[in-house]
Amino acid sequence: MAIGHPVNMSYEAEVLKALDGIGARPGDIVRMEGGRKGAEGVLMPRHEFTSKDIIVVKLKNGYNIGLRLERDSKLVLMKKGIGLPERSVPKVGMSKELPAVKLIGTGGTIASYVDYKTGAVHPALKADELVASAPELADICNIDSEVLYSILSEDMTVEYWQNIAEHAFEALKGGAAGVVIAHGTDTMAFTAAAVSFMLPGLNAPVVLTGSQRSSDRPSSDARANLLSAARLAAYGDLGEVAILMHSGSSDDSAIVHRGTRARKMHSTRRDAFRTMGGEPIGTVGEDGISLTGEHRGRGTTCPELKKDMDDAVGLVYAYPGMHEKVLGASMDGMRGIVIAGTGLGHLPSKLLPSIEKFINGGGHAVMTTQCLGGAVNLSVYSNGRALARAGVIEGTDMLPEVAWVKLMWVLGQKVSGEKVGGLMASNLAGEMSERRVLD
Repeated sequence: MAIGHPVNMSYEAEVLKALDGIGARPGDIVRMEGGRKGAEGVLMPRHEFTSKDIIVVKLKNGYNIGLRLERDSKLVLMKKGIGLPERSVPKVGMSKELPAVKLIGTGGTIASYVDYKTGAVHPALKADELVASAPELADICNIDSEVLYSILSEDMTVEYWQNIAEHAFEALKGGAAGVVIAHGTDTMAFTAAAVSFMLPGLNAPVVLTGSQRSSDRPSSDARANLLSAARLAAYGDLGEVAILMHSGSSDDSAIVHRGTRARKMHSTRRDAFRTMGGEPIGTVGEDGISLTGEHRGRGTTCPELKKDMDDAVGLVYAYPGMHEKVLGASMDGMRGIVIAGTGLGHLPSKLLPSIEKFINGGGHAVMTTQCLGGAVNLSVYSNGRALARAGVIEGTDMLPEVAWVKLMWVLGQKVSGEKVGGLMASNLAGEMSERRVLD
């Protein structure tokens, strides 16, 4: 008799036989004795990324662990639980007194919810499931939710960015007070930059948020981030694209980063994001919303939608001894190249002829710095002056990845060659610092 696990979550035959032998079902409390590791907890359905010979149990402290069934181990049914019920999603009501917020799901850790009866985590595949992780949203705003994608953030493409920007634009055009985009954290900054350029003249907050920890972990930041993002979208005096994530290790407050100045600086910390080359534009916490940094406020006119982009743009990291073939491959078939140069914006001198050839052939090259602080200045050293004479565009203090996104957007506007340089040198969405801040 097989256990009724959800699709893609079943254990292998030997494990199923052991579980059936004691009549255990997901939601029951089981104990493993003997073997190299013993533990007691709630039997969980197997996640699709977990080995099929591993039994997953949730401990009393809230964490899930995997136990391998070995020859000298024994499974004991300690207590019958509630089993694994069908997914139940709370209904979210509407209130005439609350502002409307559009919630767009694109995937990532935050776009999932936990069944508090069993601890099982489900990906949000429908609009009502998207808000199940934080039903308190109903107390903040009227949520209009939509699952646009359910993908890994590293699989984002220009087409996905364009669709996200278009849906945000339509929501604001339809009267939404703001937009929240639930997104995977790994490439959130890329999407934020793209949407920033695609929605010039933004009149309301478009807030990207995510989660570093899964919803079934006690340290999850999913709920807190989603609620804070909704507050900012509904009530914040902000007319920009922003990234909102934890400000520290506690749940006291969240930091608001400008969408074109943020970078993920840690792979696992909940406060992984930092504003580069300046200060964050605000916080959202128990005391409310505080937008202390320089920022654009809400407006009264509808933003524009300029979503055309040219993805024939490369991004390359300069390093000592860099081979011509590496740079050449990055420029081959491209209309533009962004270089994360060393220091003030340099790369090995031997690569100058390749750059000149690319620019003379109609390509556009932008120099940024791989340093975490400071700006490009091609006038200081001979290497930089040679690059400037060749027609390389200074990327000031733009982050390399933001300059890459911006160049795709600029080329997508079908402007003439001279205007490309002018737009790249213009501060269009706060991607350039108006003043330098010393750390």
